[in-house]
Amino acid sequence: MSLPKIEMSIFEAILARRSVRSYTAQQVDNLTVRTLLQAAVRAPTAIHQEPWAFVIIQDKQLLLSLSDQAKPLFLAQVSQHARERSGHRLDMFEKPDFNIFYDAGTLILICGRTTASFYEADCWLAAENLMLAACAMGLGTCIIGSALPALNIPEVKTRLGIPKDFSVVVPIIVGYPTAEVAPVSRKPPVVLTSFPSAISN
Repeated sequence: MSLPKIEMSIFEAILARRSVRSYTAQQVDNLTVRTLLQAAVRAPTAIHQEPWAFVIIQDKQLLLSLSDQAKPLFLAQVSQHARERSGHRLDMFEKPDFNIFYDAGTLILICGRTTASFYEADCWLAAENLMLAACAMGLGTCIIGSALPALNIPEVKTRLGIPKDFSVVVPIIVGYPTAEVAPVSRKPPVVLTSFPSAISN
């Protein structure tokens, strides 16, 4: 498969990656999606089990339907205490017109075969590969954890063609950002212990 030319080093992509929540109407084409999946499956995998599988959703009506189904289920799982401490505005989930997928045209579900050891860890590693590749290609991504309560309901899995022995682990929206997203500060690495000598923070 011919891959798009990428003008960004891996460390530049790590520093440039953002969680994007505003997208243009431009659709992500099939070649780009396949390229992102190729990046995903090159992730490390425990005992070489490669437990991942993918669902690609680019049907906007289906995305809106899943958003409407997910919002009340997510709020029901979040306690009032968690709402007060959260850095996100969870009151948005009560608004009928709020789309948890932020109007992105593509949702990629990374699913894991639940019988595999460490399938969740493998899927998260695949997600990081996918997001860094997307960033290097000029795309935005965002993990939508609030969708998980709905996506793993048996009837929803059936609707999406997900077998019973698979679970949705990472839902990621992908698209073209409407604007550049400012970097978010990060705390310096916390080194608890270093042997034989300490590394200062």
